[in-house]
Amino acid sequence: MAATSYHFKPLNVGRFLIWAGFALLLLAVPQLFPSNFSLSMLSQMGIAIVACLSYNMLLGQGGMLSFGHAVYTGLASFMAVHALNRIADGSMPVPTSLIPLLGGLTGAAFAVLLGFVTTRKAGTPFAMITLGIGELVFAMSLMVPEFFGGEGGVSGNRAAGPKVLGISFGPAIQVYYLLAIYTFLCTAAMYAFTRTPLGRMLNAVRDNPERVEFIGYSTQRVRYLAFIISGFFAGIAGGMYALNFEIATAEVVGAARSGAYLLFTFLGGAVFFFGPIIGGVLMVLATVLLSEFTKAWLLYLGLIFLFMVMYAPGGIASLIMMNLRVAAFGRLRVLVASYLALGGTALVMLAGGAAIVEMVYHTQLKDTMGQTVEFLGATLDTHSVDTWFGAVFVLLTGLGLFELARRRYLRDWGETQEWIEREIKRREAL
Repeated sequence: MAATSYHFKPLNVGRFLIWAGFALLLLAVPQLFPSNFSLSMLSQMGIAIVACLSYNMLLGQGGMLSFGHAVYTGLASFMAVHALNRIADGSMPVPTSLIPLLGGLTGAAFAVLLGFVTTRKAGTPFAMITLGIGELVFAMSLMVPEFFGGEGGVSGNRAAGPKVLGISFGPAIQVYYLLAIYTFLCTAAMYAFTRTPLGRMLNAVRDNPERVEFIGYSTQRVRYLAFIISGFFAGIAGGMYALNFEIATAEVVGAARSGAYLLFTFLGGAVFFFGPIIGGVLMVLATVLLSEFTKAWLLYLGLIFLFMVMYAPGGIASLIMMNLRVAAFGRLRVLVASYLALGGTALVMLAGGAAIVEMVYHTQLKDTMGQTVEFLGATLDTHSVDTWFGAVFVLLTGLGLFELARRRYLRDWGETQEWIEREIKRREAL
C-alpha cells in the first residue's frame, strides 16, 4: 500500500501581518480622533473604500470603464433608507446592522437587470451604455417622487429600530465600528475574489479577450458575473451610506458621484488592489476637508488628476511599489536628496500658483468680500500690482527650480534602475 504524503503551503506571514495591521488600524483610529466630525469622516472613508474597490473590480481587474457606478450605490442607498423607515414602524423585523447587506442585495439585483445589457459590449460601447443608464436613473430620481422623494430625497432614522444588546446606532462611535466591520469584511472578500478562478479569468478577459474566447470561455458571461459581484459590493457601500447619513437624495445616483469613483480610483492606482483604498481616503479628504479650505478645490483636483495622468498613470500605488522595489535593493537613500529637492521646489511652485488661483476666484466675487484674501497666513491684495507680480514671480521661480530638480531626479532614477538590473543579473549568475 502506497504511503500517502501531504504537502502544506507555507503560511504567508507578511500577508497576515498586513491584514492584522489593517484591522488594528480600523479599531484604533477612533481613539486617536474621537470627535464626532472625525468619526463621520472616518465612516465616510470606509464607505468610499468599499465603493472604490467595487468599482475597481470593473475598471482595474476587468478593464471595464463605467460611467454609471453610482447607480448601484445610489439605488441601494434609497432602498436602505426605505428599509430603515420600515424597521422604525415595525413592519420589517430586521436588525439595523443588516441594512448594508440589504443594500448589497439591491445593488446585485439591479446589476443582474442592467448588467445583462451593459456587459454585452466592451470598451467604448460599454462605457457609453453605462453613461446612458446613469443619466436615465438620475432623470427618474426626479420623475418618480414616490420612491426617490423628489428634490428633498428620502430620510430615515437609524436609531428608531429595536436595540440589539443595547446598541441603538445613535452615537457616531457605534455607527463607525459597524461600518468598520463591513469595510474590513468587504475588503477581505474582494481581495479573495481576485484569487478565485473567476477573478483570474476576469484579468484574462481584460488582457486578451480573443484568447479567452478561443479556449472556450464566454467573455460576456465573465464580465456579467463580475458586474453582478461588483454591484453587490457597491450596494453594500450604498447601505453603509444610508446608515451614516440617514438620507438619500438624487445626488447619490448622479454623474458627479460616478465620476468621483472613477477619478479617485485612478488617482489611488487601479492596477493594484490597495490603490482604491488610497483613492477612497483621498476622496473624503478632498470633498470634506479641501472643499472647506478653498472654493477652487475642483480646479486643484483637476490639475492633480491631469498631472497623474501625464507622469504617474499607475496612480499613487504604483509610485509606492516602485519605491518599495528600490528600497528592497537598499538604494532608496540615493534618491532622498532628489525627492527633497522635488518636494521643496514643488511646494514653492504650488504656493505661487495657488495664490494666483485664490486671487482670481476672489475677484470673481466682485469685491463683495473685500479686496483682500487670506492665503497661508498672508494677506493678498487683489487690487495691488505688486501682489500679482509677487505671485507670478514665485510661480515661475518654483517652476524653474522644479524643472532642474526633475532632471536631476530622472538622472538619479535611471542610474538606480541600471544598478538594480545589474544586481539582479549578478544574483542570477550566482
